Amino acid sequence: MPRNSDLNAVSRQWEMLKLLPTKPPGITSRDLQEQLHKIGYNVVKRTVERDLIELSNPFPILCNDKGKPYGWYWNPGASSNLPAITLAEALSLRLVEDLLKPLLPQAILTSLQAHFNQAQTKLKSLKQDNAAAHWQDKVRHVPPALPLLPPSIDAEVLDLVQQALLYDQQVEIDYETAQAGKHSRQTLNPLALVQRGPVTYLVATAFNYQDIRLYALHRMHNAAASDQPVKRPADFDLDAYIASGAFQFGGGDNIVLKAELWEGLAYLLQESPLSLDQHIQQGDSTFTLTATVADSWQLRWWILSQGDGIEVIEPVILREEIASSLQQAAEQYV
Repeated sequence: MPRNSDLNAVSRQWEMLKLLPTKPPGITSRDLQEQLHKIGYNVVKRTVERDLIELSNPFPILCNDKGKPYGWYWNPGASSNLPAITLAEALSLRLVEDLLKPLLPQAILTSLQAHFNQAQTKLKSLKQDNAAAHWQDKVRHVPPALPLLPPSIDAEVLDLVQQALLYDQQVEIDYETAQAGKHSRQTLNPLALVQRGPVTYLVATAFNYQDIRLYALHRMHNAAASDQPVKRPADFDLDAYIASGAFQFGGGDNIVLKAELWEGLAYLLQESPLSLDQHIQQGDSTFTLTATVADSWQLRWWILSQGDGIEVIEPVILREEIASSLQQAAEQYV
């Protein structure tokens, strides 16, 4: 079994080959040393020079010795497409693996699985000698809200929906409503997949209708492929659809929110504003907020989650709605 130092040397040399340009004047050994240092390989310039000389035997790499400092590069016309992944690629794959799984078609995931496994193996072999290999153990993404476990998605349904989306074909599903638990058979025109927190949604239209709706994948059952092409709205743009506030579960309308804030919430919103036009004015005992925001379910959820830290002033209809919700909630604790 090779020693860890041997594995580290092989990995380092592979990284060097990836860094070499494909034409003269090439890259100097000093620049290579600096690039390697940035990704966790702490080697001296002399080691880099020795590696380059050794690598020039089995690989078609050349030294441009017409002027100092010498530059190294791939022989023009030679293939520099190496099958191994770099340390940066390994780290990237490990960090995005869990995020990618619900969003990519199964066929693509299957082809990527070898790369995921290769990334794990590479990082594991380098942990003893390379500080950068520990990066995946030192970073995490934590949601700002209460963490929720993702709902279970039927694997066959997910695969059929992804295939339909990939090839622009309709798909038939039994869709379960959130409240009543009833099922209805629907023919969907898949437009996009979007993950919102723990839930993955299919953006689609149904049958021959043009209105765009969101369908939670975990509520889909008994999917069946269709050979009918998707009936796509001519003006559909995924980024514009998201920007409209659709995933805040609103109707696409904006309102100017005016509210009184307590000190702690005011400081928080000064660091992370609600909108680009947000303005907070300090008063005698409170702070006054004005901001243009989407009129949505998400906005109401956020306001209610702040408790007595916020008092909605305008719009009046929103103030009355929040007041009613808080009153009903308080009555449950009497």
